[in-house]
Amino acid sequence: MAPAMFLPYRPVLGQPVLRRLLPGLATSALGDGLALVAVTWLALQLAPAGQRGTWTAFAVAAYTLPGAAGTVLLGRWLGGRSGAQLAGWDATVRAAALGAIPVAHLAGVLDAGLYVALLAVSSLLHPWGSAGRFTLVAELLPQRHHLAANALLGVFGQAATIVGPPLAGVLIAWTGAVWVIALDAASFAVLAVSYGLVVPAVRHEREARHDDTTRHERHEDGPAGPSRISGFRIIWRDRSLLGLLALTVGFFFLFGPFYVAMPVHVTEDMHASAATLAAYYTAFGVGSLLGGLLTGHLRGRPLRTMLAAVVALFGAALLPLGLGAPVVLSLPAFALAGLAWAPYGPTATALFQRRAGTADLPRVLSANGAVTVLAVPLGTMLGGPATAAFGARPTLLACAVAILVLGLVAAVSAARPRPCARPTKRTGPARPYDQPVRSRVPDDRVRPGAL
Repeated sequence: MAPAMFLPYRPVLGQPVLRRLLPGLATSALGDGLALVAVTWLALQLAPAGQRGTWTAFAVAAYTLPGAAGTVLLGRWLGGRSGAQLAGWDATVRAAALGAIPVAHLAGVLDAGLYVALLAVSSLLHPWGSAGRFTLVAELLPQRHHLAANALLGVFGQAATIVGPPLAGVLIAWTGAVWVIALDAASFAVLAVSYGLVVPAVRHEREARHDDTTRHERHEDGPAGPSRISGFRIIWRDRSLLGLLALTVGFFFLFGPFYVAMPVHVTEDMHASAATLAAYYTAFGVGSLLGGLLTGHLRGRPLRTMLAAVVALFGAALLPLGLGAPVVLSLPAFALAGLAWAPYGPTATALFQRRAGTADLPRVLSANGAVTVLAVPLGTMLGGPATAAFGARPTLLACAVAILVLGLVAAVSAARPRPCARPTKRTGPARPYDQPVRSRVPDDRVRPGAL
């Protein structure tokens, strides 16, 4: 059973460059898992009395949101870089900024303001780093293996959400939160070195794929290279990418209120302890890990239909919480929600990899990340007044129903026949597996205007 589970991932593990990167990716994922607890805990320790909630919110926002600004401000300089370069620079910035936190602590100058500022710097290139990681997948692997590769990269993060928080709790009690942040910085330093070591190999791999036929096609079409169009404009011009972005933003936004309503529901409606809340999150993490491993087996399914099914199933799995079901029913349902959540990111990324040429893919994925990173915080901000006005359980129920409806609407859209149109011209260099749409086998065919 276990060997069959990992069968779709063998081609990914067999790719020499990706195989050399996996230890660094796993290490940095564990660092991020530790940071889930350490970032907020250190903010609580540094915040002035009576301002803990405010500074904790600032720290959480600073660790994610500045990347949206980095996408807009740095696009002119970063848009044409290779996937390995982008991911390596992101890891380097994160290692340096996070590493400055324990240094400032040793110097006796670390306060809440400096802490939040360093967290903000650390996240400035994050959308570009994520885009670079998945661009590297598109550069090195045939399209039929993109979904499995995306899922494998996601599995590291899902496993880290299970292992990282309890390990962080032990380490914080032993050494202090600032040194757990130092471990997170060290994990990104390992990742930065890993990317730096494979950049020459990636360049060689890309050059080796440019055979005589590819060179002839590039000569006929004119010079190949990245366009200077921003990722936002590329998405706006492509109905399929615009629809995918709208679905993702809606999905994430509607899930955002759960971060507020869920703890309130557990404590006030269920009269349960923090251990119960932790059990829900652990169940979600276990479900998402299993879902991530299963995602590679979904290759060959229509990706648009898969995304709609994921959203609808996720909404349905959250209904027991909103309906006030007992823990014995709502806990496994929340695990099912985690299982449904896991395939969404790899599948959505696979669609972006199909629609955008490899030269434009970093811009497109970074723009997508800049928008979607705002969706959950905005939903969380809505969750506060909604929970106060209507109560935690009605808020959970409303979000679950809205997500379910969103998935059903997306399913209807996916089932609607689309007229065939001439494929859009790609701006990136051609690859043997990146041929125009008309030459692909039927399973890989993508129509313009399709999600």
